Parts: sequence; C-alpha cells; structure tokens
Amino acid sequence: MNVQTTPAEDAASIVAELGRRAKTAAAALRNAPTDAKNKALADAARLIRGEKAAILAANARDIDAAKAAGMSSALQDRLLLNDARIEGMAKGLDDIVALPDPVGATIEEWQRPNGLVISRVRVPIGIIGVIYEARPNVTADAGALCIKSGNVVVLRGGSDSFHSSRAIVELLRQALKGAGLPEDCVQLVPTTDRAAVGEMLRAMDWLDLIVPRGGRSLIDRVTQESRVPVLRHYDGICHVYVDRDADVAMARDLVANAKMRRVSVCGAAETLLVDKAALDTHLMPVLARLHELGCEVRGDAEVQKRDPKAVPATDKDWRTEYLEPIISVATVDGVGGAIDHIARYGSQHTESIVTANEATARRFLGEVDSAIVMHNASTQFADGGEFGLGAEIGISTNRMHARGPVGLVELTTYKNIVRGKGTLRP
Repeated sequence: MNVQTTPAEDAASIVAELGRRAKTAAAALRNAPTDAKNKALADAARLIRGEKAAILAANARDIDAAKAAGMSSALQDRLLLNDARIEGMAKGLDDIVALPDPVGATIEEWQRPNGLVISRVRVPIGIIGVIYEARPNVTADAGALCIKSGNVVVLRGGSDSFHSSRAIVELLRQALKGAGLPEDCVQLVPTTDRAAVGEMLRAMDWLDLIVPRGGRSLIDRVTQESRVPVLRHYDGICHVYVDRDADVAMARDLVANAKMRRVSVCGAAETLLVDKAALDTHLMPVLARLHELGCEVRGDAEVQKRDPKAVPATDKDWRTEYLEPIISVATVDGVGGAIDHIARYGSQHTESIVTANEATARRFLGEVDSAIVMHNASTQFADGGEFGLGAEIGISTNRMHARGPVGLVELTTYKNIVRGKGTLRP
C-alpha cells in the first residue's frame, strides 16, 4: 500500500480501491472512542520524533528533485523539512490530542409544545479528500485533524512532496493500527499521475468533501471540475494597512514580520497600504526595515517619490500572491481607501490594520469582508495552530460551510436527534 506507481497504471481503479477501503474504515472511525483516537495521535507524534532521520531522508529526495526541476527558492522553502519543522508537526499532533473531541457534542437542544425534545449533535463529515501541493506538513496536519474529528482522509499530495508525504503517512497508519483503528483511516493516493485527481473530483459515491490547498491553477481546476463539495482555499493576497494613528515602531516591526518572517506561507503580507496622511512620518521607517531584510518594494507614484529603491508597481502587483520577498505598496486615502483597495484586489484571506485609534480599528474590522481581520497583529498569525486549533486543514475563503482556519469543529457537521414519548402528529 502507498507505493509510488507509474502513470501507465489505471487511475480509475486505483482511486476506486481507495474509496472502497475508505468506506470500510469510515464505519469504524465514525464511532471510535476518543481515547483510541488520542492514542493513535500520541503514538504518531512519538513515531514522527523517533523516525526523524527517515523523514528527513525522504524529504532530501524531494528537495533534490525540486532543485533539479528548477523550483523557486520560495517553493523549496515550502517543501523543506528540518528538525524544527518536524518537531512542529509532532507538537501539532500533541496539541490536537489535548483538544476536546467535537464528535457527539450537543450544539443546541430545545423542546416543542408537543413534548418532542430536539437536539443537534456534532458528527463527522465522513470521508474527506485533501489535494495539496508542496508542503509535507499538510500530510500530518490533515491526517491528525481528520482522525480526531472522526473523518477518514484520502491525501493526494503533490508529486514534488511525494516521498516526504509517504514517509509521514506510513507512520500515521502504523499509529492507527497500534490504537486498534483501521490503517485505512488515512490513505495516500499511491500515484503521481494527475488523472487520479480527476477521478477524486468525480468520486461522488464515496467522497463527502474535497479540500484543495495550493496555487490558483489547482484551486481553479478543483472548483470547476469537482462534483464533490469543495472547501476552497484561494490565494493569500493579504494586506497590512498602516493608519495615520499607528505607532511608527509598531508599524515597522509588524509589517516586517507579516512579510518576511516566512514569505512562502499563505498568511504572508503581499500588499502594504499606507494612509496618505502618514506618508511623511511612517512610510520610510517601514520600508527601510523591509529593505534591510532583503525585500523588494514595488510602489505607486507617491511611494516612489519617497523611496529611491522602490520600483514601479503595476495593476498586476495588487493582484499577486508573490510568496517571495517582494511587497507591493500603495497609498490610500485613510481607512476608507484601505477598505476599498482590499475589496477590489484582495482574496478575502487575511488583512490587518495598524492603528492606535479604536474607532478606526472598529470600522476596518467591521467593513473588511475577509475570513480573518486583525488589529495590531501580524498576518502571519493566520494559522490554525496560532488560533489554538492544534493545526489546520486549510484557511477557508469560502462563506459556507467554514471560514478561516479549518480545525476539528469545522470538520464536523451535525445531525438532528428527536426524542418523543410515542408522540403522534395530528
């Protein structure tokens, strides 16, 4: 199981077999006790730490192939595993163990005049397909979140992270078996043939939800072709707005962190918006720090007047998720101008305002229509772990069924339980 296959193999039969195994496993996982799920996750965390050398060796194969293929340094960073990132994966599993099990929780309950008692109780969604690119930590995060929330998961990682993902999945499956749960609660599509993606998108008879994570081309394909419901994660065109009432030192440090802490994550700031009333006081301290960190600045005419290092920004820049040390900088007319710019160019992912003015902050938080809106905080906090969710299966830019970081609760739905006493409808 989970051995790489060649494109010549029949993708339809491969995916159909994954579905058959998933349905069998789902029946067992749906009602699995919390203790068994937690044991599987705790054992998986222990195995990931214990098998670090094997994971790093598998990742090295992926990195070598990525370099040979000319992958950009930013994308290689998304693919790279090291000691700290492996420990981060293991800690994420430990954190999920410590979280309450959402399955079986009563959301609400009420009684009708006829005596019927109706309650809504959380249940797993069922079988979830995750299609993703590059980042092998998604393998551990998605697998762990689905196990704890009672969902079987079928993972289709990118070909560039195949060896890393396979190594991690095998450890998850080993831990499931040790906890008395079916190994097939977590499966990795055992082929890099892209035809397998198409088969998953048509698997209405067994897949309940598709979660795509990756670039726009992947998201567009899944959104357009899928016959299975999609929980969409679009571009992270994230903005930081520096208001006239912002503390200059705070703005400088916050923008630097939002952009440069890790440029390859979806929560990295891609556009800086500066209040025109703050241009002569705030702009250059912020940009000087970005230049120090090696960030290229692409600015509008007002920015170029003040920063000789800035290169001209085009309309395309306001719509670009760079995932590189590049930032576009626009001048706006106060908070209203910032809100308008984000509405026109943003991807409804994550936006932040830097200001000491509470009224201005309330307007920004209330009127910006994005999944995550922040005040005096770095956009790099757009992360399930930082939200206290243990990990995330993605940042949803959907309006239904979940929005923002998708954790355990967001991976459940509910059923209605009705209790009567021989109650008849007149």
